[in-house]
Amino acid sequence: MNIKTLIIATFALVLLSDRAESVEPLSTPELAEHCAFYFEDREGKDAIFCVRYVQGFIDGAVATDARVLENIASEFDADESFSERAIRSRIGSRVNRRGPTVYADFCLGEPDSLEEVVEKVVNDLASRKVLDADLLARDAVFSTLRREYPCDPDSDN
Repeated sequence: MNIKTLIIATFALVLLSDRAESVEPLSTPELAEHCAFYFEDREGKDAIFCVRYVQGFIDGAVATDARVLENIASEFDADESFSERAIRSRIGSRVNRRGPTVYADFCLGEPDSLEEVVEKVVNDLASRKVLDADLLARDAVFSTLRREYPCDPDSDN
């Protein structure tokens, strides 16, 4: 390996390592610490943090799922076959019926309030006997949403 290649590789690794460390994921115990105060003081900074984390998770899932579906649809061109068009139209109707997070395996409907969703996450965190320090908060929230808000399999017919 010549010196120029070594310098470029080192520079790239430094840039990538800084970016990878710039956003540290939140652990489940850290989220649980904030959410523990949710019922005591809903206007407090910890409760607000808890609510905003859950809200951000849901907003991110909606935005990501919607964008993924747009990307899939854009890959189909005018020459798509009948079966490809059927698949694409089925994806669209499934999302319209069940919401943009259908492919994330949870479905929040219009009557579900943010407060209700947060309370379920808070109660789930509080009921855990042991909080695994290696479990990311996003995985704990996702687990709660999948369990508490499953998509109705009958609405897919």
